[in-house]
Amino acid sequence: MATRSYADAVEKLNSLQSNAATLEALRATGGRMNDLALPEMIEFLERIGYTTADLNRLNVVHVTGTKGKGSTCAFVDSIIRHTKPDWKVGLYTSPHLVAVRERIRINGVPISEEEFAKYFYDVWDRLEQNDKVDATILEVGVGGMYDSTNIVPKPVVTGISALGYDHVNVLGKTLKEIGYQKGGIYKPGVAALTVEQPKEGLESLRLRASEREASEFLIVPPVPGLSEIRLGLSGAHQYHNAALAVHLSRKFFEAKEGTKASETLTPTEIKALESTRWPGRCQTVIDPKYPQTTWFLDGAHTTESLDCCIRWFVSPHVALRHPKSSHPPRVLIFNCTSGRSGPTFLGSMLARAAEQLKLHHSDENALELFDHVIFCTNVTYSSGHFKGDLDSRSIPANELKELKTQHELADAWHSLVPDFPKENIHVLPSVEHAIHVVRSQPEPVDVLVAGSLHLVGGVIEVAGLSDVAL
Repeated sequence: MATRSYADAVEKLNSLQSNAATLEALRATGGRMNDLALPEMIEFLERIGYTTADLNRLNVVHVTGTKGKGSTCAFVDSIIRHTKPDWKVGLYTSPHLVAVRERIRINGVPISEEEFAKYFYDVWDRLEQNDKVDATILEVGVGGMYDSTNIVPKPVVTGISALGYDHVNVLGKTLKEIGYQKGGIYKPGVAALTVEQPKEGLESLRLRASEREASEFLIVPPVPGLSEIRLGLSGAHQYHNAALAVHLSRKFFEAKEGTKASETLTPTEIKALESTRWPGRCQTVIDPKYPQTTWFLDGAHTTESLDCCIRWFVSPHVALRHPKSSHPPRVLIFNCTSGRSGPTFLGSMLARAAEQLKLHHSDENALELFDHVIFCTNVTYSSGHFKGDLDSRSIPANELKELKTQHELADAWHSLVPDFPKENIHVLPSVEHAIHVVRSQPEPVDVLVAGSLHLVGGVIEVAGLSDVAL
């Protein structure tokens, strides 16, 4: 009889991934295959004994956006748990960093391997129902209207974080079209929230809220006192996500319990916002085995999110915390997915670094910010294999073998920083190779990992950071 372990469950889950050929076919259709996602999800739901109406019992806070939606979910999760410590609160997000079970958290903790395997096979075998939770924070995977999470008929409240111009460039859509797609999570009779957006995107969201008959459309106002507290998530951009989270949480409690919102932050909200943790986003980690190695982890993968990453990294409490004469060597580990503009990313990062150095009155040269740069694939191990949870079948095998993207990044870096020592530009086939280069540097050393959440997850796995980072 076949085993039914966590590893077996992950293997079966990986078998459902779209491969590179399928994704290419999807691009060729202009994305029309996405129209099938919701009918398929409804069919799957019915096959395991549920209807979409059953999902309303989860008391869903549904969140989408181009950037910041995961952080917003983390803040909402923390606020609700701190406000209702006796509740069971579910959090569903994607993607994961190291283990797929991170996507499903109950009261802030990823479900165990044993629980994941048990419930996975319950679903796989179309068996009995699972227990419900008191509140669920549900992050959209991609888009909104046709995302698989958008089968909840009546969430308690819906929210949209910042829309980004990067998706305009990558997807070939206007900001109006992207706003229209994201606004698909708005529902009849449900409050529709968003943050300040570019005019074109905001008009689209307002139209969608009207079309979808939302109970109200709210551009969340500033939260008095929010700027005065130190959030649990680093980066100036997190204050926008935190503001959205506060208003989402207040709308949730207003709808479920008739609670009137406070005019100022409550002590519980302050504690929740300060206590929020979300790995791989502007995260500083001291290496437990090499305590003089500091990892700066940010899965930023768009021009706008990388801009936030560099603003965080090139700041007095991170890269500039040491005087220029005595700062430790700095290493950049970077990768980006096929189809994204690596040269544009790197050029934008250097330009932003120069602005930040000037802003903080540093006499450092942005072109000399890093002593080594490493461009590696997201393949986990030097053997050429992925950790099961990090397996990606969406990258063409020949592209991985030839390191096409990584060589393009290295060429771009050399073009942008022509005087950078060639021997310090590393093109490597795996995350494990990259870790070997870092380990070979004399300590202390600072390492910025950016460009891909999967890359960050691979670094956490190979460098042995899970216990302190997750």
